Amino acid sequence: MSGAPAVAGTDGILRCPWALSAQEYVAYHDTEWGRPVHGDDALYERLCLEAFQSGLSWITILRRREGFRKAFADFRIAEVARFDGSDAERLMLDPGIIRNRMKIEATLANAKVLAQWAPGELETLIWSHAPEPGKVPETLADVPAVTAQSTALAKALKKAGIRFVGPTTAYALMQACGLVNDHLAACGFRHRA
Repeated sequence: MSGAPAVAGTDGILRCPWALSAQEYVAYHDTEWGRPVHGDDALYERLCLEAFQSGLSWITILRRREGFRKAFADFRIAEVARFDGSDAERLMLDPGIIRNRMKIEATLANAKVLAQWAPGELETLIWSHAPEPGKVPETLADVPAVTAQSTALAKALKKAGIRFVGPTTAYALMQACGLVNDHLAACGFRHRA
């Protein structure tokens, strides 16, 4: 599948091939992936979900997204920053999320860090790493897993005290939040707003 070009779905629309294996993927691909995300809470949600995805399939996260939102107060930074050890234990028992202690603790610790930032500071930091638009990928083999910008973003987030984000997670965040648009050239959703 790595060299695959865009593929027609059952509706005849050409899409990135990864988007066709499940309805959740189709919806995410068509309505979210590669589109600009702004606002600290919305970016915090994407940062958390990408961290939880690390080592897992993205479909696992998409299928539990509402559970994550319920468990983490809709990813409102100010609210999650007030979570304490009892909340961490509660989350470890929540079947609606991925129950990984390190990821849960990083999510709570990151909220505490971000709650100290000025409004818009997370957005500014993340978007300052948006690269200039590059060559539009023709196949999945043309889409990188890591770039110099994602490496720099991961370093900047870590330096600021954000946990559980490496260059690969940072690049997935960049894709999810529209800093880069890795829809394939023939993908029917490539240039839609």
